[in-house]
Amino acid sequence: MQDIIIFLVLLSLGYVFGKIAEKKHFASIRKREALYMHVPTTTSKRPIFTDKPVSRVKLVNGSVVISIDYFKRIYAGVINFLGGDVTPYESLLDRARREAVLRLKQDALGADEIINLRLETSSINKTSKNIGSVEVLASATAIYYEKRAS
Repeated sequence: MQDIIIFLVLLSLGYVFGKIAEKKHFASIRKREALYMHVPTTTSKRPIFTDKPVSRVKLVNGSVVISIDYFKRIYAGVINFLGGDVTPYESLLDRARREAVLRLKQDALGADEIINLRLETSSINKTSKNIGSVEVLASATAIYYEKRAS
């Protein structure tokens, strides 16, 4: 009986603190996305502004590793056992991808355009069945145009 109570307490704590951390991270992501919204970012290999002279280009990247919380790990295990879409991992992947792109844009500070955006996702796990953490690497080309004197 004591083991069940400890398990339920840990599960509840995992849910509460995991939810708080996830909400804080999503709020931070939205705030930083608003800061970098002015920089056009595409998966296209060709620049949008082809008529402007380019002063320099730079390979930029951003990476992040995010782990799943205790509650979602248990919840995903139950869903995986019963069969169905493992939805607890969706917000984990969404946060990781968005964070990697934000770190890429931070690396490309001052760029006028970012092209050829690529995302690589890999899972870091102890066993082949469960995802422990996810790593996302974002890479792209930052283009800096010559500033014209007005």
